[in-house]
Amino acid sequence: MRPPWLKADTRWFPPTSTALKEPNGLLALGGDLTPARLIEAYQRGIFPWYSEGQPILWWSPNPRVVMYPGEVHISGSLKKFLRKSPWRVRINQAFPQVLKHCAAPRADSHGTWLLDEMQRAYIQLHQQGVAHSIEVWADDELVGGLYGVALGRVFFGESMFSRRENGSKVALVALSQLLKQAHFVLIDCQVGNPHLFSMGALTLPRATFEALLQHPNHNTPPPWPIWSEQSFPCEHFIQP
Repeated sequence: MRPPWLKADTRWFPPTSTALKEPNGLLALGGDLTPARLIEAYQRGIFPWYSEGQPILWWSPNPRVVMYPGEVHISGSLKKFLRKSPWRVRINQAFPQVLKHCAAPRADSHGTWLLDEMQRAYIQLHQQGVAHSIEVWADDELVGGLYGVALGRVFFGESMFSRRENGSKVALVALSQLLKQAHFVLIDCQVGNPHLFSMGALTLPRATFEALLQHPNHNTPPPWPIWSEQSFPCEHFIQP
């Protein structure tokens, strides 16, 4: 069965139970990338992911790959690195640059899914206080980072990058610890890869994941301004 085509004048999405099994999670095509539609999508566990020349593709994979705040695995070597590194972690100080680095071609892939129109859409969400970046800096050089969407107590991770060894790992560890301190309940990783699983990612059935999203206690904002433009030394994120 072919997924439905979304009209640009409505934020309607089909039930996620109708998503295809192959390719896993393809739910709908078309629509637009307005902030209102994107927020509606994330609230239901749906996200856009497509390449140049394709229509907008909307996904809800089953199972879902997630992490729990504060439970990211930190290896002995990474803990040693955090203790000695002069790098600093900053929040929301270079969001557009993080997008550009995430969109850069990678050795294991061709092209990018983070097209210019996608970048513009997430910059709009950032300007509305919905999308955020965690950045790793070596003096004035951006060496790693990630970005995603925060709604209530759930952070929907979108992409990460590393320009130096451990750059993205430091960003993920920092995100995990900051979200734990702010009483977030879940980090959505969408789909898995060896890097994420090595750092503690696990899978949840789609129904379980969606139930967590809809829990009333998980829709309240965090109790402190986690997304203010703060700066931390790497050693701040070493787990006791």
